[in-house]
Amino acid sequence: MSSKAFEFNFDGLVGPTHNYAGLSHGNVASTSNANLVAKPKEAAKQGLAKMKALHDMGLKQGVLAPMERPDVHTLRKLGFTGSDAQVIIKASKQAPKVLAACSSASSMWTANACTMAPSSDTSDGKAHFTPANLANKFHRSIEHATTGRILQAMFKEEKHFVHHPALPMGDHFGDEGAANHTRFVDINAEKGYGKKGLHFFVYGKHAFDNTKPAPHKYPARQSFEASQAISRLHQLDMDNTVFAQQNPHVIDKGVFHNDVIAVGNGNVLFAHQKAFLNQMQVYTDLEQAFDGEEFHVVEVGAGDVSIEDAVKSYLFNSQLITKDNGDMAIIAPGECETIPSVKEYLDWLVEQDTPIKEVKIFDVKQSMQNGGGPACLRQRVVLNETEISAMNQNVLMSDELFAELNTWVDKHYRDTLEEDDLADPSLLTESRTALDELTQILNLGSVYPFQLD
Repeated sequence: MSSKAFEFNFDGLVGPTHNYAGLSHGNVASTSNANLVAKPKEAAKQGLAKMKALHDMGLKQGVLAPMERPDVHTLRKLGFTGSDAQVIIKASKQAPKVLAACSSASSMWTANACTMAPSSDTSDGKAHFTPANLANKFHRSIEHATTGRILQAMFKEEKHFVHHPALPMGDHFGDEGAANHTRFVDINAEKGYGKKGLHFFVYGKHAFDNTKPAPHKYPARQSFEASQAISRLHQLDMDNTVFAQQNPHVIDKGVFHNDVIAVGNGNVLFAHQKAFLNQMQVYTDLEQAFDGEEFHVVEVGAGDVSIEDAVKSYLFNSQLITKDNGDMAIIAPGECETIPSVKEYLDWLVEQDTPIKEVKIFDVKQSMQNGGGPACLRQRVVLNETEISAMNQNVLMSDELFAELNTWVDKHYRDTLEEDDLADPSLLTESRTALDELTQILNLGSVYPFQLD
């Protein structure tokens, strides 16, 4: 029997190599801001400030560690030889874009780290984790092995937690993690988040059936087949699982993940009018599968906020949270205040008769310019009281951890970073020194390739 459970937000700590290399085709912000001067220290502090603010609001908040970058081990697999410094120098001269891809700090967007199913929803009564293979983008496809080790260092106890390997690589089983997955649950019930939930998987295409609708301009990163595979691995009840296809036309306008066009929490789906194919049927399926008193759909009309403004503002890449009084709040990026249609809509929304009563604005500009908003920066994990006791306590946000991580950032991070700086071998030394210290702060043990060699 499941006990009282709580939802945690685990935010990605921005890595020391945060830069703007424009690596993500289909992500408008990423490509349009390529070659800007990045500010790694500022980016990390913006992320930490958001984590601390949510912690102070009473939410349960944790930290996910970044990747080891530059990824010299992948560069060696690609034929670059010599010492680590020589590998970086050779790559910078012979294949600078490959070096940029192997230096990306994209793991900050932990909505793509994995898909998680709580023990209340799985047939074996354990919490399940599957790292996303992120097969569509090379710079992200090299993350999942380390992501898996970090997750296992956070959730170790085998009697409570199950860790699956990433799905097979390749386009057919492209999996982008929780950016295309939402869990709905009647949090007003006695067990809160520990009641059996409804799993909502959103995909961009059918990989094994090219007669089905699909985008033409930008790739569909999540396949139906991958979503099905995750649901099987996590032993979910199909009566409490809904699959829906993204509208291919909005993918072609820069909506590369579902969390750029819809977000859910508790018994509320907040979505754009053009988010899904067969949208009204999707709503009906969710309402019928939801086990609770009432399921709310808050739909934003295309006449109120265009797809273009939704993408520019990342309105739907906001976090939708439940406060202690039961009201919901939107944790939105600062860009939602600067785009008139979005600001006008949000000002109107909080006065309406919906569960969403408040909007809180956060500055995550360094992340936004690279294509990720507040929702991209967090992975939601539902744990009951026993599982909370069994997990790694050092990754949970506190006043002490916030201060320690800020000091750590000040000590190890550069103020600015340009793409040309990636050719500096000392950046690898700086990054490894920082990460070695971080694993001690977070009690992760040896999770990085340089620690395992």
